[in-house]
This record gives sequence, structure tokens and C-alpha cells, in this order.
Amino acid sequence: MEIFDYDNILLLPRKCRVESRSECDASVELGSRRFRLPVVPANMKTVVDESICIWMAQNGYFYVMHRFDLDNIQFVKDMHAKGCYASISLGVKKPDYDTVDQLVALGLTPEYITIDIAHGHADSVKNMIGYLKQHLPKAFVIAGNVATPEAIIDLENWGADATKVGVGPGKVCITKLKTGFGTGGWQLSALKWCARVATKPIIADGGIRSHGDIAKSIRFGASMVMIGSLFAGHEESPGKTVEVDGELFKEYYGSASDFNKGEYKHVEGKRILEPVKGKLADTLIEMEQDVQSSISYSGGTKLMDVRKVNYVILGGDNAGEHLLM
Repeated sequence: MEIFDYDNILLLPRKCRVESRSECDASVELGSRRFRLPVVPANMKTVVDESICIWMAQNGYFYVMHRFDLDNIQFVKDMHAKGCYASISLGVKKPDYDTVDQLVALGLTPEYITIDIAHGHADSVKNMIGYLKQHLPKAFVIAGNVATPEAIIDLENWGADATKVGVGPGKVCITKLKTGFGTGGWQLSALKWCARVATKPIIADGGIRSHGDIAKSIRFGASMVMIGSLFAGHEESPGKTVEVDGELFKEYYGSASDFNKGEYKHVEGKRILEPVKGKLADTLIEMEQDVQSSISYSGGTKLMDVRKVNYVILGGDNAGEHLLM
């Protein structure tokens, strides 16, 4: 098996078929909706809040609201009242089951539900998927996070409509240092490995450091890419603003950090400061333009054409050209 990450891969161009990159369609379908871009901000407290979720829903983007210190019921009500789709996160503990029961009792169905735990290949996730499918059958269920083909097969068989791949590759994740496990340093080949057996969409979660990594994720099997650090640090970001030597930064910390948990227990995340980047809308427009450029380099006109290109692995024992022929 080839082991590589985003930095080790370059995609190979094919003959361009468009007059202008703006002709390329960067949109993707997930569930019953089509979104402008195959990217979603990480469902973390320092990345998204209710106002960002409303803006993204109203402007054609996919979002997943985090599950920390949040009234999910009120959130779903608020989103539906504004004519927006609702996309929430749940864990696998009793309060999460209580939330499902309340949603059912009130006749509320979030369009998307992400079961979001660090080690998603677990009986607790199996049970929650089953509960959601029984009580909220119309919701599109995303489950994760996982790192192996066995986990993909199980989650899909348990009823997940999409899976989230990535254990510890994020910029504020220290899972590999604390536990010795994960996909940190080889997230892209883990994605390729998992995509070989997947029959439903995969969301690649973590390890994205540049816009070109979006196209690489699509090439190796992702339908959507979840991004934390590139979305943290915007003017609208909920992280606390901190001034250091006259420069402005925003707090960004992992969901498994003591900053998020409020206690130092089973910590697998850390806190960093991201330079303030400007407005989220500007970053999303730039991302869309860059993905359109990626599609034009692939010789295609739509997002999934990126999957047809050859690639090279740079350096190391696996180096060489990898052709589709």
C-alpha cells in the first residue's frame, strides 16, 4: 500500500476543454441538496456559530453546526424559521438520545445529522445510527470519524448515508502524539484506501493546508472536504480575538482540547492562534475559483472530472508516476 499525504502528491494536467475557468462547475450534491462547493467548515466552536451557519445556508454552502454548549432543538427551530436547512451534530450519550426524542415529539427533522465522535468505528455509533434511522428516517446521517476500510463498510451497513474519514490529521489535533493512532501524516492515502470500498459519499476531515488539497481530496475519493484551520481566524469566526505585538489573531482549538472540554481529561487537541484573514465570504469565493481552476487543469468541466487524472508521488520509496491506464 502506498503511503502519502497532501504534500507528497501532485495531480497531472490533461488537455483543457474550457475557454475560461469560470465555466467549470465546482458544485457537489450531498443528500437531496446541491452545494456551491465541496467544502464544509469543521463543526468546532472556534470555526462556526449560528450566524455563520445561517449565512452559509442562505448562500448555497454546506455547514455542520457543532454540538458543544448548544440547544440543538432551538437551533433547528431557528434555521427552519428562516427557511434554511438544519444540519446538526450529535454525540452518542444519553443527552443526545434525549435530543432525538425531543425532535420527534416536536415534529422537527433536521435535514442533516452528523454523529461526531473521535473514534467512530464503535457500537455506540451503530446504536445511534439505528436510533436515528428508526425515529428520524428522513434525516441524512453522516457518521464518523473513521480511518479504515473495515470501518467504512460497517458504518455504511449500519445505515450511515455518508462517512467522515480522518483520525487526528488536523492542525490542532495531537491524537497521534497522545495515543499512537490515527491518519496524521498519511490522511490522503487513508482516504484513497477507504474510498476503494465506499459506496456512499465520504467527507475527508482534516489535514487540509491549502486550497489545492481540496482537489487532491476529490481525486482520491472524497465528495466533500471538512476544513478547520483555513476557516478559523476570519472576522466572523467565533474564536476569541487576541492581539500579539500589534497583530490580530483568533483562537482556534480542537474539540478534544481542554479549552473545549473545560477540563484536562482525555485531551487530544490543542489551542493555536490563527492570523485574522478577513471575511469568510471572500475566502469561499477564492476557494471556488481555485477549485474551478483545478477542474480546468483536469481537462474537465465539473467537479468529479478531477477523479480522472493521473498523479505523481514526490520523494520517498513510493515516488513515481501513477497512471490510470
